[in-house]
Amino acid sequence: MSTKVAVVTGSNKGIGLAIVRALCKQFSGDVYVTSRDVGRGEAAVKTLNSEGLKPKFHQLDINDVNSIKTAAAYFKGKYDGVDILINNAGIAFKAADTTPFGDQAEVTLRTNFFATRDMSTHFLPLVKAGGRVVNVSSMLSASGLKQCSPELQQRFHSEDITEDELVALMQRFVDEAKKGEHKQGGWPDMSYAVSKIGVTVLSMIHARRVSKERPKDGILINACCPGWVRTEIAAPGAPKSPDEGAITPVYLALLAPGATEPHGKRGTAAQSSLLLSPSSSASLLW
Repeated sequence: MSTKVAVVTGSNKGIGLAIVRALCKQFSGDVYVTSRDVGRGEAAVKTLNSEGLKPKFHQLDINDVNSIKTAAAYFKGKYDGVDILINNAGIAFKAADTTPFGDQAEVTLRTNFFATRDMSTHFLPLVKAGGRVVNVSSMLSASGLKQCSPELQQRFHSEDITEDELVALMQRFVDEAKKGEHKQGGWPDMSYAVSKIGVTVLSMIHARRVSKERPKDGILINACCPGWVRTEIAAPGAPKSPDEGAITPVYLALLAPGATEPHGKRGTAAQSSLLLSPSSSASLLW
């Protein structure tokens, strides 16, 4: 039997590093730190080595499709695929940043949505039977959704929205933001929130797809909110530590063999059907 493997994107610091730390303690297999910068990734491995943990490292820049393809080929060749994929890499502009909103929208969506989608395009076919995919989203996706027009809300909640339609909507937001017309288009003034709406909906679309195309493989795909965590993205006064923020992603990554849910589900305010981890952190977002 081949060695199991878990891959965590953007994991040289913050929540990603905390996820790797937890998986090294709880997952029976190899766990990979990945980052675009080799030096920072190797430094993160050394940090965990000093704690008695033994993660591995592979360079991976999710904004570079060739880097994604190279990593995918590596994990296919060495492990015949992946058992756990956690798409954690993401960026956010500070509230005080003076970069024009349209530019912020373009940069934020490029990484948080489009690059995450590229990861899924090349890595989902590698997910083994019984595999787990966790996409780190944000509670801001829920608040952002509430500020979208009724028409946009209807499409994002729809059970028949396709990946192509979602991609077109995310691109429409960027295009309208660059023209200063996003509010007229029904979008909120929140590029990070819109990017995470895309991540959450993409997770639901992929969950439906894998259920249809690989119904016997028991693969579970979910999006989750780690909470407000003290990272470079969030404020230093956030209530959760990175290790606390890692609890929900790790819980979903380690759902027991044979589990059938949660899988691409969403909680709504009306239904009060948020899925909970043992830490009482909401694992799905609306």
